Amino acid sequence: MAKLVLVECLSQFRVRYVVETPDDHPEFALDSVALGEVPDEFSQLHLGETIVSHREVSLDEFTKLFDEDNGYCASWTPDMKQRCIHVVDPE
Repeated sequence: MAKLVLVECLSQFRVRYVVETPDDHPEFALDSVALGEVPDEFSQLHLGETIVSHREVSLDEFTKLFDEDNGYCASWTPDMKQRCIHVVDPE
């Protein structure tokens, strides 16, 4: 019998910004980025996924988690939700 395994990860990106600051206060760039005041990044590089946990879940638990995490799709049919499950091909 196949099992459903929930894998939780952190996805990491290196994001670069270019911020113009007064000559005597280059540290303002750090504050501006940290406060979310810089709307556009210069570039992004995905650094990968770090697995933080995993556990077996039932189909009912999958459905409950799906609805919690994707409230805008809660009206989907069970079949539509289950299409989001990745099936591992052992070959």
